[in-house]
Amino acid sequence: MVEITGDQRVQSEVLEGLATAVNHRRWFVELALPYLGDNPIEIGSGLGDYALEWAEHLPRFTATEADPDRLVSLKERLADQPRIEVRQMLLPHSDRGDYSAAVSYNVLEHIEDHVGALSSMRDLVRPGGNVIIIVPAFQFAMSPADVATGHVRRYTKKTLAAAMTDAGLTVEKIHYANALGLIGYFMATKVFRLMPKEGPMVKVYDTLVLPVTKAAEQRVLPPFGQSVFAVARVPA
Repeated sequence: MVEITGDQRVQSEVLEGLATAVNHRRWFVELALPYLGDNPIEIGSGLGDYALEWAEHLPRFTATEADPDRLVSLKERLADQPRIEVRQMLLPHSDRGDYSAAVSYNVLEHIEDHVGALSSMRDLVRPGGNVIIIVPAFQFAMSPADVATGHVRRYTKKTLAAAMTDAGLTVEKIHYANALGLIGYFMATKVFRLMPKEGPMVKVYDTLVLPVTKAAEQRVLPPFGQSVFAVARVPA
């Protein structure tokens, strides 16, 4: 079992706060959709916000969670969603699966053995399917908020691609996302030492700044960002 570090209470508070960033979530939902296939599994579904939005577009979806208390809440929230199966998922494991894709957003940075975690995701996916990852970017942005929520690292395109390659995956697409978000996150968490929770700053950014950032990055990919987005293929 991979140990996911950090204060579970703080993690839950941050998840609840970020759930209000609707435009941000929908952007990142759209990033993964073309690569999910017909029967994906999400590793680390948290409160289920992404699962609910992805499942609207898919015939089947599997949501997973490692933390037992959060798993109970996830099952309760998704109980009326017949297309979503909820299960506990601990990494690494010896299971093999036939999912069309494995998607995991903001989970890998919590796991010491991230290559082992990626290998486990690979084994859940049929040959030719995808492993889709979003992680926080740039070690210089590591802040007290990162530590409190259990982040053991942040990534660049190079370090994430290396971990995926070491896990036996073939990187197909990788880029930074949310350039202005990195600047805002650095100022809020490193300079002012705030936690990324629900509040006026999150709402203003999500309502006014995020749509402009998304539109710009759909035209030109930025040289930096708050997150790294990657898609890797499971070899035949």
